Amino acid sequence: MVRDWFFMWRREFAHYNAGTFQKDLLAGLTVAAVALPLALAFGVASGADAAAGLVTAVLAGVIIGLMGGAPYQISGPTGAMSAVLIVLATRYGLEGVWLAGLLAGVMILALGLFRLGRVVALIPSPVISGFTSGIAVIIAFGQVDNFLGIKTPAAENVLEKLAIYAESAIAPNWSAVAVALIVMATMILWPRFTWGKRVPGSLVGIVLATLLVVLLGWDVPTIGAIPRTILLENRLRLTAVPWQEIGNLIVPAMSIAALGAIESLLCGAVAGNMTGVRMFTNIELVAQGIGNIIIPFFGGVPATAAIARTSVNVKSGGVTRLVSVIHGLVIMGAALLFGGLIGRVPLAALAGVLLVTAWRMNEWHAIQFFFGRRLKHAIAAFVITLVATVLLDLTQAILIGFGISTLVFMAQMSELQISRRPVEADRLGIALPTAAHNVSVYYLSGPLFFAAARRLLETVEGQDGADATLILSIRGVPLVDATGIEVLRELWHRQHTGGGDLLLTSMDQRVESQLQRGGLLDEMGPSRLFWSADKAILSLGGKLGWETAVSDPAQPLPEDSILATQTIEPFADRAEA
Repeated sequence: MVRDWFFMWRREFAHYNAGTFQKDLLAGLTVAAVALPLALAFGVASGADAAAGLVTAVLAGVIIGLMGGAPYQISGPTGAMSAVLIVLATRYGLEGVWLAGLLAGVMILALGLFRLGRVVALIPSPVISGFTSGIAVIIAFGQVDNFLGIKTPAAENVLEKLAIYAESAIAPNWSAVAVALIVMATMILWPRFTWGKRVPGSLVGIVLATLLVVLLGWDVPTIGAIPRTILLENRLRLTAVPWQEIGNLIVPAMSIAALGAIESLLCGAVAGNMTGVRMFTNIELVAQGIGNIIIPFFGGVPATAAIARTSVNVKSGGVTRLVSVIHGLVIMGAALLFGGLIGRVPLAALAGVLLVTAWRMNEWHAIQFFFGRRLKHAIAAFVITLVATVLLDLTQAILIGFGISTLVFMAQMSELQISRRPVEADRLGIALPTAAHNVSVYYLSGPLFFAAARRLLETVEGQDGADATLILSIRGVPLVDATGIEVLRELWHRQHTGGGDLLLTSMDQRVESQLQRGGLLDEMGPSRLFWSADKAILSLGGKLGWETAVSDPAQPLPEDSILATQTIEPFADRAEA
């Protein structure tokens, strides 16, 4: 891994010069302009404060950016992470958030060190889209108080929050509502103008709303004082770690680790497609782990790679990882120099940013694909994961969604395709004796495992008796499990004891190995194994007293004959061929 890291750095900075630095500087300033309002908003949305969001953006930008697995990754506080943290903060306070973040960092670091980055790719797309949309719902509901300019008791999930609103006499602060709407309208309309591509609408909206509040003297809640330091007074200290809560925080830490790993690797995949530069997944996980171990001791919240900020980096022409470092340093400079002004930003303005962000973070293209194409299995996994994310927590949602997707996958895979074709001697150019023998060829397609194997036995028993000779062509069978081996053994014994026979043809090497380990091939003997169905049929001539009616090469076999195919070497001789 160290070698990969040095290779990555050497490739990245091999031809670095003043022109490259200028590109990185401009991209860093652009990304910082986008990240600053989001850092403030996500810090508040996480159950901490705006200062915690700023510290997270600074440290993640510098530490994770320098050590990460790709030159384009920009990490910091994100909306998805804040949805998990707000619940955690409600239950265990900021100390619980910091300790869970530390534990999650250790878990992510372990994933990277043990090279388990690919495990994250096993989570199906509908599940990811489902909990992304669920997180968007959580973020939106979490900002209702700030949007309305009110304060209600904290709640652990959306249903509790709805119950609180139903029981409370809500009197909105219309000035706060106006501030939020101004920011939302700016974010939606600003990108339509030419200059909107250079300055982010979220930053413009916050500046505009703050100026209106100051000039008109509106009485709305604001962020409050911003400390002129990145080492916050409220932070995790080794002398005050709440070790007694560590048992309760293991599962939340798993949620944070899972989300951090998933979001970071997905971000890398998206940006990798945009740039053509492959991300070193395990190095990225190591960097994310180290960053999240350090951040709690400065008072920040867990961080992960951010797709929106990373996309801005790529589109702004960023070349190296210095973009991430520059963006972090610019945010730190803004906090130190303009902390007083930032402290006057209305919370309603941040609510407007988060509501628009929540809407945009939904994977609408994927949702449209699932529902537009009426993919019932994908829709079920998406909806169930979304509901589980909103009502339960991320870990449970991922497990439930993954379980549903697994069951759906197994149901689809269990649809073993079985095609039967009786051997008609006269159409094959074969003359049978008076006592005709029943021969059938079965073509199988799909895995022969526990969910599908029994169907083979039921199909054969309904079509052919135990005195028939059966030829199973299993070229389309990619794997066989223990149940599949047992079903084949039952079928073999049924035909063998009933006066018939069973021949196997066209085996994949993996299937052959599985049947060999299961002892079935030794039981049947090599004389019943063939490379193709035509060879198996021809081998029956001597056994059943058939005579080949067509012996003259000038008289070809019928076109629809099973035997009218290219001659392939027998199964036993294929290694030599």
